[in-house]
Amino acid sequence: MSHLQYFSYPGFGDRVRKDTHYAQAVRIDNRIEISGQGGWDPKTEEISADVNTQIDQAFANVELTLKNAGGKGWEHVYKVRAYFTEMNDESMGAYVRNVRKYCPDHTPLLTGVLVKGLYAGMVLELEAEAHSG
Repeated sequence: MSHLQYFSYPGFGDRVRKDTHYAQAVRIDNRIEISGQGGWDPKTEEISADVNTQIDQAFANVELTLKNAGGKGWEHVYKVRAYFTEMNDESMGAYVRNVRKYCPDHTPLLTGVLVKGLYAGMVLELEAEAHSG
């Protein structure tokens, strides 16, 4: 797959690329697809117990991943898959607050999935697809 460009950001991204052999993003022409991004701090790998802080960080990690792959960030995201361990007012409110913040001029597609568990007890993991046009 030499025609594909793979990217991993410094810190967590580089560590998991080395330890588990996966990248944070792949660029296919003008498209960027990213691996699931959770609420970890990309440098320290700490995950807040606070749902709002964790979801805010997951959105920030999507932005970081897209920019690291040469994109502009959320402004080019057209599709989101959100994996929730809790779909309640708090987690959905934090999701909606962030998508409105990061996508003020468009409404990306969304597939929301309720799952039994996520890495390190996270409440949300986001996958996104972006097109740089």
